[in-house]
Amino acid sequence: MPEWLSVVPPLLAIAVAVWKREVVVALCSGILLSEWLMVCRGLLDADTSVWQWLISPGSALVQSLERAVAVFEGGNTRVLLFCLLVGALIELMRVSGGVQAFVAGLSRRGLGKTPRQAGLLTMMVGILVWMETSMSCLAAGLVGMPLFDRFNLSRERLAFILDSTCAPISVIILFNGWGGYVLGLISEESYGIEAPVNVLIGSIGFNFYTLLILLFVGFTAVTGRTFGPLRRIEANMAPPELDAKNPAVALAGDDVVAGKTRYMVLPLAIMVVLMIVFLVQTGSGSRAVLWSVSLALIVTLIVLVRERVFSYSRALELSYQGMGKLLPLVLLMLLAFTIGKSCRELGTGIFVAGWIGSTLPAFAIAPLLFLAGGLMSFTTGTSWGTFAILIPVGMPLAAAFGLPHSLLLAAILGGGVFGDHCSPISDTTLVASLAAGCDLLDHVRTQLPYAMVAGGTALALYTVAGFILG
Repeated sequence: MPEWLSVVPPLLAIAVAVWKREVVVALCSGILLSEWLMVCRGLLDADTSVWQWLISPGSALVQSLERAVAVFEGGNTRVLLFCLLVGALIELMRVSGGVQAFVAGLSRRGLGKTPRQAGLLTMMVGILVWMETSMSCLAAGLVGMPLFDRFNLSRERLAFILDSTCAPISVIILFNGWGGYVLGLISEESYGIEAPVNVLIGSIGFNFYTLLILLFVGFTAVTGRTFGPLRRIEANMAPPELDAKNPAVALAGDDVVAGKTRYMVLPLAIMVVLMIVFLVQTGSGSRAVLWSVSLALIVTLIVLVRERVFSYSRALELSYQGMGKLLPLVLLMLLAFTIGKSCRELGTGIFVAGWIGSTLPAFAIAPLLFLAGGLMSFTTGTSWGTFAILIPVGMPLAAAFGLPHSLLLAAILGGGVFGDHCSPISDTTLVASLAAGCDLLDHVRTQLPYAMVAGGTALALYTVAGFILG
């Protein structure tokens, strides 16, 4: 079976998502096609009957279900549980009036009083909560959403700020799960790298894409200027119906009680502090976020019940409601994990990595690794899987061509984030659209021009760096 067929399932998923605007259908289509291709590959390698070919679609369906079950290994399961528990925690913070009181407090202190401050404050929260991408997106979205609603700024702009701050900052401030994961990948003895930590730190300055996209976010927040589909969406937005003098009114609702700021600040503080502690202890980002959000939820429930904000049964009811609101996200993430796992089994990443050959000129290695990383991340929806496949390709190439290991590592890391920003099947894209409360495909469509401009510029810079350092 031709190896190029391995890229067809993710491309089909992306095409269906764009065409039908049904992400669940798109992901299921890609998974089924990937599994069917693997069934066909097995039939071609064996002496099979016509009957086996006729039932091959049914076999693909069964394999798809088993592939989804296989997703529930440690790391993925912890991420899915984290999303459910975060839903419960967000609902408790909202209905208790904690978020409303926090936004009102910002207004009294002179913060969040202009559209510029709203954008910059959201960006700063995303930077400060740099330990884990999903946590960073959700915390920044929780702060930014009511402020953006107050000034009639689009949720698509909020999703762009979240997505283009939280994932890039995790690759630049590497004292987190990302850094530990990448450090483990480049510490392989066969690469002959004497100081992997220095290589990792040195990659920050060469990570052109993440630095450029962060500059785009800062420019958008400071100037308020947008372009492409995002500009058209904001130009056609209806005038705000909210009272501009009351920044907390966006959070008001029939079920929201008059609460205190600590009902939001305390859970967030517990999550951030404990996540750092658990990250240092375990070195696992998925463990750190699950354990920290679990303890934050327990403390929040105790505080709210003890202070008689809610009865125990009402607090549990709200927790279940919050989990229910995030079930669509959990389903999408499950399917995204499944198609990524299926495509890796099919060989999609290996085929794309094979494009990088040892006969290439030295100056072309870094830009092509960046392109390969972007394509792999775009088609599989995972930057971490991209790192795992391309780092074993890039590190030996650095030694063979006399290129800095940090340059090629940065090209791979930046390419993975670039592909994530362009892909509708990426888990970080899903979380950012959820945290901003906007449609997933609208977020991808409005972020794409920014990502493409930053990606094209980064590609040119990697080519120049290859000429200079090669």
